[in-house]
Amino acid sequence: MNAFKVVIPARYASSRLPAKPLLKIAGKAMILHVCEKAAMAGADEIVVATDDERIVDCVKQAGFHALMTAKSHKSGTERITEVANKLAWGDEVIIVNCQGDEPLIPPELIHKAAAALIDQQLAQVASLCAPILDPKEVINPNAVKVVRDQQDYALYFSRAAIPWDREAYPAGPTTYQHSHFRHIGIYSYTAGFLRRYVTWPISTLEQIESLEQLRILAMGEKIYVPAVDQVPAAGVDTQEDLDRVNGLLNA
Repeated sequence: MNAFKVVIPARYASSRLPAKPLLKIAGKAMILHVCEKAAMAGADEIVVATDDERIVDCVKQAGFHALMTAKSHKSGTERITEVANKLAWGDEVIIVNCQGDEPLIPPELIHKAAAALIDQQLAQVASLCAPILDPKEVINPNAVKVVRDQQDYALYFSRAAIPWDREAYPAGPTTYQHSHFRHIGIYSYTAGFLRRYVTWPISTLEQIESLEQLRILAMGEKIYVPAVDQVPAAGVDTQEDLDRVNGLLNA
């Protein structure tokens, strides 16, 4: 498989969990767990993109690479683009966006996200999805659903239950057919795509659903979204999440 980079965006500030990337999980800063998973995935370069020197120091002391990026960025995607520009990566370089608050991300999924982009020619963005097995997840707005064409390119992403089974859902999911797919929020892109993406305006659909990937579809670009049978454990957003992950890794 072609070489790929992993960039891990990590902001210091978090309204629900201040200093989140540096919080200890099983005795180690959360951001370092993510770096180790990226290394296990076979990335040829791993860079933490952050807005705080304390995160840079922590990452570098552990032997990984970190870069300071602007505090003004509104998304991790913008932060990753700054890294690609600072390191002068060519437009064809493949970058996997791995979130800094997902210490349980399976390395295989990082690898599969990179492979998805390499294995096709039509899109410069790829992501992953997995079948939804629990009917309650179909109507959970926190679980983002994706509908794809016959070649696994995304048609639409939504927090709503798509596709809507008119016969099965007269008053909610009663008979469930396992025809829904949950989007797994890990992306691979070419550096050239990112340089174009950050020049695009926020789209109406993106604002309505609060889903950044809808900007890509609104611009007529393709996103390749093959299915996998593995869903990563939820990331860390709250103290309760931190305690849960701590328990899992300490066990």
